Amino acid sequence: MAEQLNVKALLRKHGLRPKKSWSQNFLVDLDVLDRIVEAAELRADDVVVELGAGLGALTAMLARQAGRVVAVERDRDLARVLRSEFAADPRVELLEANAARLDFAALRQRLGRRPVVVGNLPYHMASQIVFQLVEAGQQLDRWLVMVQREMAQRMVAGPGTRSYGAMSIRLALAAEVLPDLEVPPEAFLPAPRVHSQVVRGRPRSTALVEVRDAAVLDRLIRGVFSQRRKQIFNGLKATFGRELSADAIEEALQEAGLLPQLRPEQLAVEQFAGLADALAARLELVQTGGHQ
Repeated sequence: MAEQLNVKALLRKHGLRPKKSWSQNFLVDLDVLDRIVEAAELRADDVVVELGAGLGALTAMLARQAGRVVAVERDRDLARVLRSEFAADPRVELLEANAARLDFAALRQRLGRRPVVVGNLPYHMASQIVFQLVEAGQQLDRWLVMVQREMAQRMVAGPGTRSYGAMSIRLALAAEVLPDLEVPPEAFLPAPRVHSQVVRGRPRSTALVEVRDAAVLDRLIRGVFSQRRKQIFNGLKATFGRELSADAIEEALQEAGLLPQLRPEQLAVEQFAGLADALAARLELVQTGGHQ
C-alpha cells in the first residue's frame, strides 16, 4: 500500500470532517503528490497559484520547489487550517477566495509575473475553472489541474474519438493540452467513486487558427456536438436554420470542403474554423439585408 498522509489526524486536530456538498476529497497518497509536483516542472523563481489548497499537503510540497505559493481556498474552516499550518512559512500566502471567480489579470499584475496554476479541482466546478484558465490566456505561464478522468479525456481528445467534442476544440484553439498521470480513488480521503487524471496546459502565444467570428465558431461547435449523432448538415440546420436557408448551409459546407454527411467528431479543429468562417460570411450577408 502506498504511503499516505495522516489526514484524519489533521482533521481531528482542527475538529473538521470532509464536506460532501463541497466535493472535498483530500489527496493523501505521497507518491501521487510527488508526481504532481514533478509534473509541474517548477523552478525556484516560479510563483504558484494553488487552486483549492485544502489542508495544505500539496501546498507544502509546492513551496519547497517554487519561490512562492498563493494558496487559494474558499472554505473558511480549511483556510483556518492553512493559516495555522503555514503561519511561519513566508513562502506561502493564503488567499481566501473562490477559485472559479479569480481575476487572473489582476493577480498577475500584483504578483509581478505570470503564475503557474496548480489545482485539484472539485468535480462540480472543474469545467468552469478550466475554461477560466483558458480564457486567462497569456496571464498565466502554464497550468496543471486534476479533474475527473472522463473530463480529462474530453480535454485532450482528438478527432475520430468518442471523447472529442466542444471542450476538446475550445481548449485546443487556445492552449497546448497534454494528459498526465491517472489517479485512483484510493489516493484520496474519502475515496471518490471515480478515477481522476492530471492534465497539463500551456497557453498558446497565438491562436491555433484565426477565425472571422469567434462567437460563430463557439455557437457552431456547441450546436453540432449537442447533436453529435446527426450528420453535420442536419446539425447545422438545427443550429443556424432560423437565419440561413438549407442552400446557404450547403454552400458553406462546400466552401469549407466538407461533405454534408460527415459527423461532427470527424472534423479537425482547422476544418471547424473554415466552416465557421463560411457560415459567418453568410450570417453577415443576412444581417446587412442580403438573402441566404
